[in-house]
Amino acid sequence: MLVELLYDIYYKFKLNRLRKAGLTFPEDCRYADLPQFDSEPYLITIGHHVALASGITFITHDGGTYVFRDQERYKNVIKYGRINIMDNCVIGQRVIILPGVTIGPNSVVAAGSVVSRNIPPNVLAAGNPAKPVMTIHQYAEWSLAATPDYDPAEYRRNKKEFLLKMPMRGRNPVRSGPASTSGPDRGNPAPALPENS
Repeated sequence: MLVELLYDIYYKFKLNRLRKAGLTFPEDCRYADLPQFDSEPYLITIGHHVALASGITFITHDGGTYVFRDQERYKNVIKYGRINIMDNCVIGQRVIILPGVTIGPNSVVAAGSVVSRNIPPNVLAAGNPAKPVMTIHQYAEWSLAATPDYDPAEYRRNKKEFLLKMPMRGRNPVRSGPASTSGPDRGNPAPALPENS
């Protein structure tokens, strides 16, 4: 409990310093841990109601120019770009966002993606480079189809216990003692991806 409180204080202090340095980061945003905002936080604008997972990196400049800047022709080359995340977005774990990118409103960027070009509004984007995979409506329908029948009250009462006994994709781990659930995958298969329309 004390460790969590100290982390919370540290993150709030760090976020306040980044805001003073020019980062636009509204109060209604959520973050698992503070992303790496690079050395130019003033080039980063995050909209309202944005959720950021852990391990995200924002890169606002191209450090590769170091390779040729000692040559006379290129000695004054600089490459910077603003990063804009519009309202109501989710950025997944370990996403890398490169300079000059805008992520449109109501979009999700899947974990591990590298965003090197603009992402349009209302899409789920994934990959390296990140590209739209489906619309948000298709993603919502796909997620609904993958949701099993369950008791929301039981889930809220004890999430860990509930999830450990809920059938889902992936193999059940071998456990010792009375809770052992070794054996083949008892989970539900993933629903088919919706067709692009």
